[in-house]
Amino acid sequence: MIAGLVLFFAAVVYRLLPVLLHVKQQQPEWLPNFSPMAALCLCGAAFLPRRLAIALPLVTLFGTDIILNSYFGFPLFTVEFLGKTIAFAAVAGLGWMLRKNARPSVILPAVIGGSFFFYLTTNTASWLYEPGYAKTAAGWLQALTTGLPGYAPTWTFYRNTLVSDLLFTAIFLACIRWSRKPARAAVMQPAEAIR
Repeated sequence: MIAGLVLFFAAVVYRLLPVLLHVKQQQPEWLPNFSPMAALCLCGAAFLPRRLAIALPLVTLFGTDIILNSYFGFPLFTVEFLGKTIAFAAVAGLGWMLRKNARPSVILPAVIGGSFFFYLTTNTASWLYEPGYAKTAAGWLQALTTGLPGYAPTWTFYRNTLVSDLLFTAIFLACIRWSRKPARAAVMQPAEAIR
């Protein structure tokens, strides 16, 4: 539990670094969509106590969005924000469904699926919202691959999302494993003392 909460605090600090460092760029241009939030939604729902499992990740997401959007002068409620929130809520729901079977061999494939779902949902929201995309199948395909002229191709956002989701999930799983080891050692000591 403590390791999970420390990770949440670290994720909030990481996400708010531009504000804390007074930088006017949300993320480095070479690292768009590199964020711990999807991993925290999935792992938080899978591992945190029931009363915090869904609420803490989504409140953290919403709270940091308010701070970041206020700092950068972006509106909070847009179609893209709605798409992102729905995607993160679905990822948290997936984590909740995996609670009884939460182990790396189950969580890691779920991360890949969650990353793809996030990519599909948020790019579809951009396609619906952005006037630069034709509201056709070709426009939707453009939103999923090349994106709008003047911006990085949207597939690079997916790549960065997937890499960050896998990395932050691996860190979360390592911390959970590390935090459970002393408990197992303490349980085994009395049994060994009986011998």
